[in-house]
Amino acid sequence: MSNAFLESITARRSIYSLGSELPCSEYEVISLITQAVKLSPSAFNSQSSRVVILFDEQHHQLWEIVKQELKKIVPPDAFFTTENKISSFAAGAGTVLFFEDDRVIDDLQKQYALYADNFPVWSEHSTGIAQFSVWSALAQVKIGASLQHYNPLIDEAVHQQWHLPAHWRLRAQMPFGSILQPPGEKSYMADEERFRIFK
Repeated sequence: MSNAFLESITARRSIYSLGSELPCSEYEVISLITQAVKLSPSAFNSQSSRVVILFDEQHHQLWEIVKQELKKIVPPDAFFTTENKISSFAAGAGTVLFFEDDRVIDDLQKQYALYADNFPVWSEHSTGIAQFSVWSALAQVKIGASLQHYNPLIDEAVHQQWHLPAHWRLRAQMPFGSILQPPGEKSYMADEERFRIFK
């Protein structure tokens, strides 16, 4: 049985060899990302996800921040490898920064005290779904991407650079761009190790 959704998410892979050319306009990319986030579900329809989209010099500035912050903690003899990795992300066309709005989470915890402990967990679910939705939507138009997590190392510098609200909590960074090298074959563990079915 064919399924269009499953076929579409099959194209979503981690692409590390990125170029700066895009197969569509920046306006179309922005529209794709915003729609993917808006259509992603969230607990109590909280819509707690926040997104910053960086292009061009702003995109390069992010990865320069990452480099500078890593330089403070990575041993000098190991930094060459680290720098090359960061440069591969900077070589893309842009980056999506994913945040969760802690003010929304705090308000829900006060409003629904019975579920207070769950809202931070559900917030992580929300951002994960938003990230997956954006990643899959980009893959559909042949834009490569990967998901990175340099938070909380870069949080303060990111907030200062783009004057973001303090209650926006950085959760992930997604560099994207043209696909210079496709990923290798993906292997899967045996279904019987992952799934159990009862009737």
